Formats: sequence, structure tokens, C-alpha cells
Amino acid sequence: MDNFDRHILSLLQTNGALSLAEISDKIGLSQTPCWRRIQQLEQNGIIRKRVALLDSEKLNVGLTVFVNLKTNQHNADWIKNVHNFAETAPEITEFYRMSGDTDYLLKVLVPDMKAYDEFYKRLISQAGFSDVSSSFAMEQMKYTTEIPLNYC
Repeated sequence: MDNFDRHILSLLQTNGALSLAEISDKIGLSQTPCWRRIQQLEQNGIIRKRVALLDSEKLNVGLTVFVNLKTNQHNADWIKNVHNFAETAPEITEFYRMSGDTDYLLKVLVPDMKAYDEFYKRLISQAGFSDVSSSFAMEQMKYTTEIPLNYC
């Protein structure tokens, strides 16, 4: 990973729709070596995919809920069941296994409290939790999908 690669990644994180010509021009390489670098970054899994970022408010899923889950069950079947539920629940946009007091943390996007209640009922019917605690985001202070590149 050199400065050219970091610059390519920085540009693509900001605008994944940039053309090869635009990227090449901005980083000071001709198109062929620039294309090879992008291909290598994709093959190495550094660039996992290119996507469009959507506005959740305009798509009627403006309520962000962080759900802390605790469980007394820590076995492979239970984890598989919870993972399968998370994969099939479109409301769950992020899902983490945590250290500390919370076993799992979910980020859930829904239109309103009624939709969250329906999601909550589906969630608790899927697996045994010893505690489910929800926090509702009142304001988004920062949101980015950009990964810091100063550590690579």
C-alpha cells in the first residue's frame, strides 16, 4: 500500500462513481497503471464493493435504534439462529458481537415507533435473550462510511 493506493481509496470513498480517467487525472498516473491498482485492491479484498449511499429519511426509515442484547446462551446453534435472523431482517443495518456488558449490538432503521415495536416482537421470538435494551437516536451528529487511511 503506497500513497497512490491510499489516494485511490480516498477518492473512491468520497465518490465511487468517479471514472477511471478522473481518478487517473487526480492521482497523477495514466489510466492503465491506475486500473491495475484498482483491480489489485479489489482482488485483495480491500475494495469489497461499490455502492450507492441512500437517504434513510427520504426512504421513510428515519428512526435509528441501537439495540443492546444480552443472553445466557453462548453456543453455536444459538449464535447461528441469531445470525440467520439478522441476515433476514432488513431493518438491521449493522450487527456486532461485543465485549463488556452487552453481548450483541444492533443498529436498526425503521419508520416509526410502531414499526420498531413490530420488529422488537419478531426479534424476541427468535432467540432467548436475558435482556433487550433499546436506545433511540435523537440526532445524527456524524455519519460516514469512510475508513481512516492514515494507519495503512
